[in-house]
Amino acid sequence: MTADIEIKHATTRDLESLRQLYLDAFPDEELYPLVTDLLGGTAPVLSLLAVTGGKPVGHVVFTHCSVEPGSVAVALLGPLCVMPGHQKGGIGSALVHAGLDHLKTTMAQVMVLGDPNYYGRFGFEPDHLVEPPCPIPVEWKSAWQSVRFDDDTAPVSGRLVVPGAWNDPALWSD
Repeated sequence: MTADIEIKHATTRDLESLRQLYLDAFPDEELYPLVTDLLGGTAPVLSLLAVTGGKPVGHVVFTHCSVEPGSVAVALLGPLCVMPGHQKGGIGSALVHAGLDHLKTTMAQVMVLGDPNYYGRFGFEPDHLVEPPCPIPVEWKSAWQSVRFDDDTAPVSGRLVVPGAWNDPALWSD
């Protein structure tokens, strides 16, 4: 299904089309305001859009962050969404792979709070060395994960420092 999918960089010009994508993909969550804050903010982000037939069908954001102490450059993956009807067709995987390929030369690792079964296929593993910016429920501890790009360097440890949009505790809990 991903053969006719184009992955391109999304910008603030894509925000209106992203609105419907996020409403359809997450009808019970308010993620679109986070996306608008991230794309319109001053913190660097990698925003990728999957398009087929001229319509957006998937989107992912990788926010540039750091781990303190030491200001180690890492990225935070999320949100990731795929339009219902296009899910389970490889679009989400294509977006994640494209983002990881783009970031592997500039970031030490990528963090995510997500389903270990899904993100494990990209090499993500539970991360107990980097503390999330806000408390997460105990039952989500295995969902806090990272993937390192260089196995020859020591694992990153400390506290994840995120731009303002990510400092909302509601994003990190039920």
